[in-house]
Amino acid sequence: MANGSWARRREQPGDFVRTFVAVVVLLQLSLHAAAELQAPAAKEPPSATVEVEEGKRSHHHRHAYAAMIYMGTPRDYEFYVATRVMLRSLAKLNAAADLLVIASADVPTAWQRALKEEDGVKVVVVENLRNPYEQQRNFNQRFRLTLNKLYAWSLVEYERVVMLDADNIFLQSTDELFGCGEFCAVFINPCIFHTGLFVLKPSAEVFKDMLHELETGRRNRDGADQGFLVSYFPDLLDRTMFHPPGNGSKLEGTYRLPMGYQMDASYYYLKLRWRVPCGPNSVITFPSAPLLKPWYWWSWPVLPLGLLWHEQRRSSLGHPVHSDHGHHQARTGESVEAVLQPAAGEMLRLSPCCHQRSGRLVPPGGLHGALAAHPRTVHPLVGWPLYLLGSSTLASVAAGAFLLPPLAVLTPWMAIAGSLAVMAWPWYSDGIVRALAVFGYAFCCAPFLWVSATKVMGSLRRDASQLPESVKLC
Repeated sequence: MANGSWARRREQPGDFVRTFVAVVVLLQLSLHAAAELQAPAAKEPPSATVEVEEGKRSHHHRHAYAAMIYMGTPRDYEFYVATRVMLRSLAKLNAAADLLVIASADVPTAWQRALKEEDGVKVVVVENLRNPYEQQRNFNQRFRLTLNKLYAWSLVEYERVVMLDADNIFLQSTDELFGCGEFCAVFINPCIFHTGLFVLKPSAEVFKDMLHELETGRRNRDGADQGFLVSYFPDLLDRTMFHPPGNGSKLEGTYRLPMGYQMDASYYYLKLRWRVPCGPNSVITFPSAPLLKPWYWWSWPVLPLGLLWHEQRRSSLGHPVHSDHGHHQARTGESVEAVLQPAAGEMLRLSPCCHQRSGRLVPPGGLHGALAAHPRTVHPLVGWPLYLLGSSTLASVAAGAFLLPPLAVLTPWMAIAGSLAVMAWPWYSDGIVRALAVFGYAFCCAPFLWVSATKVMGSLRRDASQLPESVKLC
């Protein structure tokens, strides 16, 4: 009887093929429809802009907000998008300053053109500065080109520059910072200032001296821009707190900036509200692990502020189907097809000897390609439904192909969906209550996950014991 059951399953593969084709088509249509629905927002120009030769904003201010883009990391595209969102949010706040990007020479021309023509940003192309700290034991390769930030001191056409990292969210205008001195920064760490936002007075002499210090190997604790600047301005902790001059004049010297100009997102997660009494609550920064930056769809609801970033993107840049995003969409379709076709074939064969010849159920290269090509900066309300749809369908197909108990196979999926609902609940009194709720939910789910895993393993062992002897010896 068991042998006949396996034979019938091998003779009727059509249902599984049709299911996989339906999954591919449904996922692709959902992804394309979501992008199309959000595309019109990209056509809205930034407010308070005028047409000039280089873009939609005039470039004649005495001050500038500057950001930096360079290539060579696995997340170049994501940081490019984040930079555009941040600069557009500044434009919507009617910033009385030029918006500027220091771009390395290898930044794609299409990206530079979008910054200039669509965002009205001035692009300054530079050669990468050599990082002399690459051989340090604690050096992280993703910081190799962060020293390009020193080019901000070469922007001598401006009286003051506010240098920014891409992981900032502006809540209100910060133009008063242009009244600060020659160097001003925020101490997120009690002893070490943060370089996600700082004010500087451009100077050719200072820039030349910094390059000299790089050549001589000035001490740098992390090999990145922050370690270098902390070493270059070692006494900033002892300086006076910055208060904007009432007469609009500019201060001289160095100053500490109030915490409100770099509110670490981790402070929010404790109380689920801001309580920063010193200085205006103007800028949120996300100095978290790279994979938990707010622009990744999976960062919310794990980190609640991710939705705020995506709201800023929706209202400023949108989710346009431009050429680069379209390229990601195309790569996604190719990768999904490359993964699901071999997976379907392997599921249909079901024979251990076939698995031995193939090596793995899903080729690791195809799986890596699918994960790498997936549009990772879509809105969480698009990303999570697609993830849940795809994972539930794949789990259902696997349960049908291997005759596994469907409820046991889908239990982890239901646990994940439930955890998202628990984390997304908007009425927690503070972060501690939220953390306790998540912990309690996980505690309650653990027995169900254990029982489902036991049932799945038991079903697999039972099926293996019923295989024909010819298959077992294959």
